[in-house]
Amino acid sequence: MARVLYVSYTGLLDPLGQSQVLQYVLGLARDHRITLLTFEKPDALANEPELDALAERCRVAGIDWHRLTYHNRPGIPATIYDIVLGIRKATALARTGHIQIVHTRSYIAGLIGLAVKRRTGARFIFDMRGFWPDERVDGGIWKPNWLRYRAFKWVERRLFLGADHVVSLTRAGAREIEKFDYLQGIAPPMSVIPTCTNLELFRPVEPVESPQGSFTLGYVGSAGSWYMFAEVAQAVRMLFDMRPDARFLVINKGDHDAIRNWLSEAGVDLERVEIRAAPYSEVSEQIARMDAGIFFIKQVWSKRASSPTRLGEFLACGKPVLANGQVGDVEETIVETDTGVAINAFDEQTQRDALVDLIERTKEPGLAARCRQAAEEHFALETGILDYSKVYRNLAGTENEVSVRGTA
Repeated sequence: MARVLYVSYTGLLDPLGQSQVLQYVLGLARDHRITLLTFEKPDALANEPELDALAERCRVAGIDWHRLTYHNRPGIPATIYDIVLGIRKATALARTGHIQIVHTRSYIAGLIGLAVKRRTGARFIFDMRGFWPDERVDGGIWKPNWLRYRAFKWVERRLFLGADHVVSLTRAGAREIEKFDYLQGIAPPMSVIPTCTNLELFRPVEPVESPQGSFTLGYVGSAGSWYMFAEVAQAVRMLFDMRPDARFLVINKGDHDAIRNWLSEAGVDLERVEIRAAPYSEVSEQIARMDAGIFFIKQVWSKRASSPTRLGEFLACGKPVLANGQVGDVEETIVETDTGVAINAFDEQTQRDALVDLIERTKEPGLAARCRQAAEEHFALETGILDYSKVYRNLAGTENEVSVRGTA
């Protein structure tokens, strides 16, 4: 049993925290002593019933959950303030808990973890989750000549050089890291552990209500930044032209107005579109109403390290997907498992052909079972938990050098 401090700048009360932090630490707490430090948004902390329920869930699982308030204004100063408070809190937790390993999720948490390593001697896992500074540029949030971008590229270098173990979400991302000049000959051990899916929560189920139409295309999650929703809207318009009975179901929190605007600009009949929010525990029921899923992501360098959560969720629910390649291992996975259609161009003919192919695939006997099997082989949460657990044991000295899935 390793004593681990898990630091996440993503709040446990956030949807992403529910799917990509809580699910892991609940499993890891079965075999390790987990102290969890997260940064929670003020409005989430104000929801006392949800906060109390989540705190109780952690307590029952043996997780010692500590919370700091997340600040986003004024910009960089607010983030620096959070980092300073995080270092102080994490260092105190590491010392009082005799922490052996500090496991950090992404770059901001990584800075906190690196400081804890230097102050306490704990081993440091940099769970990078993607090339975050370059994602900010590729998503149009930052510009490459901005000081903050250059600063975080410097931070990135320090994190890789200071890590005792690096986790990449994709094989493509790991290959890019191996090319970094400053890591030649001194790179830390690295494992590939993709974004995993709770296969108990996401599973094929009968829809609560029958779809209104013979074919329902679905979209789950965020639509802005590096997600190419304008191209998705174009595909939906073509689908509606091809199939007068087709519908489009969107499960999203917070982007509803922007989604309607993109669809309207593409000429989509909004009467055939349903946009709704759903709690994480009910997303599987909404996916059950879909015949297939769709998502497009910008084909930029930073996304080679991206493992879209929605791919595993669609497949786990038995649904094929239409997505684009040159993003992490998405195309490789779809092609290898024969669970959808991957494209690398977005002209009308390419999208139209892809939609025809996708619709035909939904008629194939055994498709749902094939999608589910692909999720079990590539995105099973339990497998990801076992992979992390092996890394913990290795760093804590409780297990000999291990071979973790996809170790680079």
